[in-house]
Amino acid sequence: MASLWNSAVQERSSELHEDTWQVIFDESITPKNTAHGWYHYISGSFAKFKCSLCKRSWVSKRVQVVFHFYLNPRSNEGTIKVRRFKQKCRRCTGARMEDPNFAVENIEVLVERLVGKIRMRCYGENLGETNRSSKFEGRVNGPHETLHCEACQHGVCSLAL
Repeated sequence: MASLWNSAVQERSSELHEDTWQVIFDESITPKNTAHGWYHYISGSFAKFKCSLCKRSWVSKRVQVVFHFYLNPRSNEGTIKVRRFKQKCRRCTGARMEDPNFAVENIEVLVERLVGKIRMRCYGENLGETNRSSKFEGRVNGPHETLHCEACQHGVCSLAL
C-alpha cells in the first residue's frame, strides 16, 4: 500500500529538489495538530470501500486524506505522514471502519497536489493555484452518510467544513 504512495512521490522527486522523501501511514495524526516544524495539508478524492463483515462494497466521492510533512534541511530528507480517513458499512451492526482503496490515478492526483504544497512550504516556491481533479468511476448511491464517515467525526470531511 505505502509502496504506491512512495512510488508516486518518487516520480515527482525532481520537483522536490532531488531531496529524499518517504511516505509513512500514521493513523495517529490529526488534522492541523502538527509537531513543531511540520506542515499539514488535507485533500479529498474518490475511493472504494469493502466491508470486512458482509463483503459489500461502495464508493465515495468524499474520502479525505490528511498529510503531515517535514523536510530536515541538514540531511535533505523529508517525511510525509499520511492518514486516510475510513468509512464503515451502513448495513452491518458493529461494522468496523474500513480503509479506502484509491485508484493509482487518484493517488497520483493526491500526490501531485501534496507536492505543490511541499514546494510552497518547504522550498518557498510560488506556484499559484493548480488543482487537477480526481478520476471518478461508478455511481454513488444515495447521500453522504456522516454517521459512517470517520472524517465527518473528526470535522474534516468536505461536508462537515
